[in-house]
Amino acid sequence: MTTTQRIPVAQYLRMSTEHQQYSAENQSLAIQNYAAARGFEIVRTYLDAAKSGLVLRRRVGLQQLLKDVVSGASGYRAILVYDVSRWGRFQDTDESAHYEFLCKSAGVPVHYCAEPFTNDNTFANLIMKTLKRTMAGEYSRDLGFRVYEGQKRLTLLGFKQGGVPGYGLRRMLVSSSGVPKQELASGERKSIATDRVILVPGPAHEVQTIKEIYRMLLTEKRSVCSIARKLNETGVPRPGHSKWDHYAVRSILTNPKYAGCAVIGRSSGKLYTPRVKVPRSEWILKAGAFEALIDADTFAQTQKAYARRNFSTTDAELLDDLRALLASEGRLSLNLIKHSPAVGSPSTYRSRFGSLRNSYKLIGYTFPGQFDRVDKRIRSMSIRETLTVQIAQMFSERVSMIRRGGRWRTHLRFASGLIVSVLVVRPVRVWKDALRWIVDPVRRERKSITLLVRLEPTNQSILDMYVAPNMDHDGRFNITLNDPWLKRCARLFDLSHFCEVVARVQRARKH
Repeated sequence: MTTTQRIPVAQYLRMSTEHQQYSAENQSLAIQNYAAARGFEIVRTYLDAAKSGLVLRRRVGLQQLLKDVVSGASGYRAILVYDVSRWGRFQDTDESAHYEFLCKSAGVPVHYCAEPFTNDNTFANLIMKTLKRTMAGEYSRDLGFRVYEGQKRLTLLGFKQGGVPGYGLRRMLVSSSGVPKQELASGERKSIATDRVILVPGPAHEVQTIKEIYRMLLTEKRSVCSIARKLNETGVPRPGHSKWDHYAVRSILTNPKYAGCAVIGRSSGKLYTPRVKVPRSEWILKAGAFEALIDADTFAQTQKAYARRNFSTTDAELLDDLRALLASEGRLSLNLIKHSPAVGSPSTYRSRFGSLRNSYKLIGYTFPGQFDRVDKRIRSMSIRETLTVQIAQMFSERVSMIRRGGRWRTHLRFASGLIVSVLVVRPVRVWKDALRWIVDPVRRERKSITLLVRLEPTNQSILDMYVAPNMDHDGRFNITLNDPWLKRCARLFDLSHFCEVVARVQRARKH
C-alpha cells in the first residue's frame, strides 16, 4: 500500500501522573505500531498532559477533538487511543460511551489500540468494552480510597498533608522519625519519599497577629468582618494579598492547626464531585501534633463564641438582633451589620433568609433605596449574559462562550482563538439632563478587543454598542453621549455584523 492510499487518522493521548508506563511517548509508540499494521496515517495529535480522566471540563485536548469531529471538518477518518482508561475514567460509564458515540455518529470511530478486543458492535466485544469502562472508573475510586487511608494514617501520626501552611505558620521538613531538617520555602517540596512535613510557628509579628485576632473576637466581641476591617485600618500586611477579608479571618479562627492539631477531612470533594463541608465529628484530627499558637482553652472558647454568633442562634434570635440594631441606629445597612458585635454577620443572614433584603422584609424594614445599586448591577449582568448568549448562538460556527475559571466573567472566543470581552456600562445623571456612562475596565481584560454596550437611562435596555480595540485606561473613567473617546471604536449598528466589525477592528489594531 502506498503512502497516498493510507487512511488519515488522529491520535488522542492522555497522561496522568499515576503510572510512567502511560507516558505520552509510550502511548504514541504503541499507537504508531497499531496504525502502521492497519494502513493508517496519523495526521493529527490531541494531548492532555497530566490531566485526570475523571471529568471532561479540564481536558482541553479531548474537548477540541470532540469539537473538530462534530463539526464534520476534522480531516481524518478514525481516532486512535491507547486503551479505554486513556479515553477516560468517567464515574458514569454512560458519559464515556456518549463521547465515543458522538465520534462514531460523525463517521469517525474510536480504536483502542492496546485492548484485547475489537471496537465493533459484536455482543462479546460490547460486553468487554463495558466491563473495561467500569474497571477504569472503579480504579479511580479505589485509588482515591487508598490515598485517603494513607493520608489519614500520616495525619494521626502528627504529620501535615499537603497544602499551604497558612498565615502565621511555616512548613518544616523532618525525617520519618521526626528529626527537623529544614524549613520549606513557598513552592518547595520534599524530595525523599520517607521525609515528612510538620507545621512550626512563623515570624513573630504574624504569630502576634494571630493572637490579636482571637483576642478581638473573645474580648472585644468583634465580628469577623470588623476584625478584618481593623487589620486593614492598622496596616497589618497579608502576604500575597492586598487586604484582609472575612474568609481569611474566619479561616484563622476556625482551623484547629492554630491549636497545634493535624487535621484532614474538613471538607470533601472526592472524584471531582462538588465540595461539601464535613461535620466536625467526622474530621481526622491529631491533637498536639504541632506547636500551638493558641492554647486549647482559648481555641475551644473561640469555637463556642463563633458558633453561637454564626450558627447556634435561632432564626428568631437573629431577627430580634436585627430589630434591636434598627431601634438603636434608626436604620440598617450592610456596614452597620458588619461592624456591630451584637448582630450576626451578613453572610449568616444571607444563608438563613436568602438575602439581607429578605431579612429586612421579615422585620418590616422598608430599606428605602438601599438596594438600588444592587438591582442595577443585577440588571446589567443579566443584559450582558443575554447578549453574550445571543451572539454565541447567532454565530455558533465561529464564536463560542468561555469562562476562565469559577470567578472569571464569560467571554466570547472566535474559532481563530481571538478573545472578545463584553463590557456593559450604566449611565449616571450628573446635572439635569446631562448623562455620563461609567466605564470600569476589568484589569485582566484591558488589552482585549471589547464590545462596549451602553444602557439607556432606565438601565432596562441597550442604547448603543461599540467595538473597542482595547481599554486604554487603567481605572474607571466617564464618557459622554458623543464622547471623543468613542472615535477610537467602531460602532456596531446591528448585531448581525458583529463578526465583520470585530475583524475590522482586529486588522486596524495590527497596523
